[in-house]
Amino acid sequence: MPPRKRPVAANAAKVTIPGPADHLGGFLHYLQAECGLAGNTIVAYRRDLTRFSAWYQQHGPGRLQEVTLGDFTDYLADLREASYAVSSQARHLVSIKMFFRYLMLEGIVQESVADLLNAPKLWQQLPKVLSPEKVDQLIAAPGYDDRFPLRDRAILALLYATGCRASEVCHLTLNDLKLEESFCRCVGKGNKERLVSLNPFAVRVLRDYLEHERPRLGATSGDMALFLSARGRPLCRIGIWKLVKRCAARVGISKEVSPHTLRHSFATHMLAGGAEIRALQELMGHASIRTTQIYTHVEHSRLKSIHERCHPRG
Repeated sequence: MPPRKRPVAANAAKVTIPGPADHLGGFLHYLQAECGLAGNTIVAYRRDLTRFSAWYQQHGPGRLQEVTLGDFTDYLADLREASYAVSSQARHLVSIKMFFRYLMLEGIVQESVADLLNAPKLWQQLPKVLSPEKVDQLIAAPGYDDRFPLRDRAILALLYATGCRASEVCHLTLNDLKLEESFCRCVGKGNKERLVSLNPFAVRVLRDYLEHERPRLGATSGDMALFLSARGRPLCRIGIWKLVKRCAARVGISKEVSPHTLRHSFATHMLAGGAEIRALQELMGHASIRTTQIYTHVEHSRLKSIHERCHPRG
């Protein structure tokens, strides 16, 4: 069924009715100032709601107070027709729900029918995990052909040793690193701080980087970021993503590997080594235990494959 066209009033040329786009700036400021959401999260909300605003301009009702359940289902149908993945559809719906709750707080709408919608059914996808041997190969990949091999090896070792996200590693400063005590302080989603331990290997490669390469990278900028680019600026998330991709290709690992693969591998290997699920939740900075529990399924899946491969009647 084609989406409903937005009704045009006879005096539309004289009267401008505010739409979602008119309130988007205030909503994004609210997310940053009141909710304390991370920059990447706010960018995602902006992207989703910019698309919704463009669709609403074409097909939505004249007034935000007149939005119905049918308008939202029409928009979700539009996302499906545009071949958005189910996970992306669910994320767009979350953005819309948050936006209309904000409009309620501001007194712009009296109620939000978006809350009546259920998210599209998501099939749980198990994260990709590397074996400990593959992780070792990946961390050892930076060599003399690279411009800053000590920095690159330190980044890879830190990702695996701590389970930190790439964005968290980017924001580490020299003051966050406590090598004598073998831990570092990182700031995760929602500006939540946590302490993560460093294993002896990570401590050693970080010392090598700090002694031999970091002074040269930061000689001109004086920036306090732990990991710097060739220009002395803080290394960005994309730079770390490219580093992992490059090293993975060098040792013949699947092109699907990303910095988050090392985070998944850290969690799975910790569980395999006997870590408790609650402790792992704290180490990874998960707000909900449900997020951490997916790794129990990964570990069970790995053990099942070993059983099938090794048991005489597997």
